[in-house]
Amino acid sequence: MAYLALCYRRLLTIGGLAALAALAGCGDDELGGEPSTTGTSSTTTPSTSTGDGGGGAGGSTAGLEATLDDLRADLDGTILARSAQAGWPVPVEEGYLFVSTDPAHDLVGGEHDGWTGTAMTHEDGFSWLVLPVPAGARYKLTNAGGDFIADPWARSYTYDGFGEMSLVAPAEAHLDRYFRIGDAAMEPRTVRVWVPEGSIDRVLYVHDGQNLFNPEAIWGGWHLQESAPPGMLLVGIDNTPARLDEYTHVQDQIDDSGAWSGGAGDAYADFLQATVRPLIDGRYGEPGTIGLMGSSLGGLISLHVADRHPGVYAFAASLSGTMGWGSIGAGVHNETMIERYAAHTQPVAVLYLDTGGGPGPDFPCIDSDGDGIDDDDPGAADNYCENTQMFLKLTGLDGAYTQDVDLVYEFFDGAQHNEEAWAARVGGPLQIFAGL
Repeated sequence: MAYLALCYRRLLTIGGLAALAALAGCGDDELGGEPSTTGTSSTTTPSTSTGDGGGGAGGSTAGLEATLDDLRADLDGTILARSAQAGWPVPVEEGYLFVSTDPAHDLVGGEHDGWTGTAMTHEDGFSWLVLPVPAGARYKLTNAGGDFIADPWARSYTYDGFGEMSLVAPAEAHLDRYFRIGDAAMEPRTVRVWVPEGSIDRVLYVHDGQNLFNPEAIWGGWHLQESAPPGMLLVGIDNTPARLDEYTHVQDQIDDSGAWSGGAGDAYADFLQATVRPLIDGRYGEPGTIGLMGSSLGGLISLHVADRHPGVYAFAASLSGTMGWGSIGAGVHNETMIERYAAHTQPVAVLYLDTGGGPGPDFPCIDSDGDGIDDDDPGAADNYCENTQMFLKLTGLDGAYTQDVDLVYEFFDGAQHNEEAWAARVGGPLQIFAGL
């Protein structure tokens, strides 16, 4: 995969048509990879009626022979269906059923066998093994050559010095994931959940899920689990190749071709509300305060979701948010999030805004095209000017927000527009959310 959407979100902060023209050399954003199941491309929304809680241990056990028969009849469909229910490995009466569809990795190695690897039974297209391992056991798929990989379909996992580690129904803090979550308007994607140890007292929905927890994500990722306060469930929703459309509330033009981009933010907000939240509520509950967080366009869509569903989300955090979206193209002026929130007569949520970059001594924030948005400084970086303008408007004499009460604004002088910078300061908004 190339990195196109990532290039968009980097260059949208630079300003000027010269920077936007550089998009021609960009590749795709990092996409949330998921295991391949040949011939299966349908959108899947897991049932939330099983009540199996976090991890793969919950729910009733499956019949081993019935599950194997299902795999033999429809391998891809059964793999996906079981991943949406109790998750892999599947609890059966004899223990846990492990399955590998990778012929190069037909052993299961873990704490149960001192990581030597236990042979699986070979079938047409897959291998399987039942092990009476305890809940919380760590494992990987391996082979006779000692090549270890994480189980790509494991419900629960974590990261250690050797990369991703697969888990069996853990009780300690861990990550869960749900594959191919979508609806009629939104492409399927993976939803990743940081499950804290002990009870959950609040839930934060965060965009660009594949960059949040994986230490090998682009720019090192956010390492969000390392900053998570106790009791906070973090739900990371992966982006897709349609990220630019999904994360924007109106259309805009980002180059001189005259082509329009964006504007599917309503559909994304409704997907979060009607599909993702019921999934999470059915698996873990949604106790306490509910919030949103994202960076760049992810910050923009966080504020859009909070505004589209007022009174639902108590908190919306935007790190380096692209608040000038809607006025980027020459002669284009659709509603920006600055203008929308400046029109509020009362807060819709507690807001967190921040930015790095800064105007520099030679680059004042300017509105050279007269559209009312200070986004035309070619030297300002990290959406500094737009976020500063938004803060001043929202907390001014006619603003509905009060500084440090329902709007916190932070400036990180010189900070860059990337995951490394956001990881370094994300503890601030997390602590604010934890205190609500």
